[in-house]
Amino acid sequence: MRGIAVLPSGLEEEGAQELESFGAKCVKPLKRSAYFEGDLACFYRLYLQARLPFRLLREVSRFKCNGPQSLYKEVQRALDWEKWLHPSMSFRVDVSGIGKGLTHTHFTALQVKNALIDFQKQLWGYRSNINIDQPDICLHLHLNYDLAILSLDGSAESLHRRGYRAAMGNAPLKENLAAGLIRLTNWNGLVPLIDPLCGSGTLLIEAVNHALDMPTRLGKSFLVNKWADFDSNLWNTEKELVKRGDRKNFKLPLIIGCEQDIRIANQAQDNLKAARLQNFINIKPISFSSLIVPKEKGIFVCNPPYGKRLGSNEKLEDLYKDLGCFLKENASGWQLWLLSGNSNLTRFLGMKSKKRIAINNGGIECRWLNYAIN
Repeated sequence: MRGIAVLPSGLEEEGAQELESFGAKCVKPLKRSAYFEGDLACFYRLYLQARLPFRLLREVSRFKCNGPQSLYKEVQRALDWEKWLHPSMSFRVDVSGIGKGLTHTHFTALQVKNALIDFQKQLWGYRSNINIDQPDICLHLHLNYDLAILSLDGSAESLHRRGYRAAMGNAPLKENLAAGLIRLTNWNGLVPLIDPLCGSGTLLIEAVNHALDMPTRLGKSFLVNKWADFDSNLWNTEKELVKRGDRKNFKLPLIIGCEQDIRIANQAQDNLKAARLQNFINIKPISFSSLIVPKEKGIFVCNPPYGKRLGSNEKLEDLYKDLGCFLKENASGWQLWLLSGNSNLTRFLGMKSKKRIAINNGGIECRWLNYAIN
């Protein structure tokens, strides 16, 4: 079966590598996504374990589309709807891209809905309800000029939502983006990890989840059990394999987050408890300038304010200066990975990056910068 993993911009290569690590075949990085092929077990495995995708789409049909009427007819022929969408089931249609005479996603989605509802009425005499938030079946249509690709989405909500983050700081980093950034550092859970500006703790939580192979979505609700070819034995087998992979007994080094705003530090503590990681990560309600850096060399990671959403540039210049001075005085021999959305501010660190990786964070063009601290 063909599939598409929708990924954060800048993490396509990392996302492709993750897909391959879970058994996906013919993987090809694309713009903000990656193409792959896999059997049903592979799709189940990815839904349960993949950390980087926003969405995982299973292609069920592709066809030529020359306008609204063409789309209407082809959708009705695209799948055996008698098996896949009984009127007792609700559904939702998501649309991306544009095609001939189909330039507005809302209108395109309406055409798909009408095609399916009319098909149901003709066959059964009644129709499915539309449910935006909790559908039984979630359909995704992608248009690329005269080509249409219809897919199933096995989750009603974005996969970046792990469920542990009820409390967030003012400019939260999405969990899947944080997971991808940590992968780029090559942190392996063997050396100390410190976030001097940890906010709600997302970078540290995703790092520890990865190091311990902690399941991030076992408790979440998926839509795969509504698919006509759902295999409960295969699904339960994949869930059991996830549980067995959990390495809670793996001994981790010191993992520390600093957050001087006590309100946000408390939010981070709440997130740790929700993620069941309070015994692995130490959140200190202090400024990083008060931190005693461990003697063993490790990695600093952080996502400081860029001045786009939070803080004035003048105050932020001082923040970056202070951070650079602190690291050079106290963390020689360590590595720093910093997400920068403002190159005018990062120069106040007083350090030269040795690696720069383009990343998009919530519409802001950023760089994931790597520094050797001397």
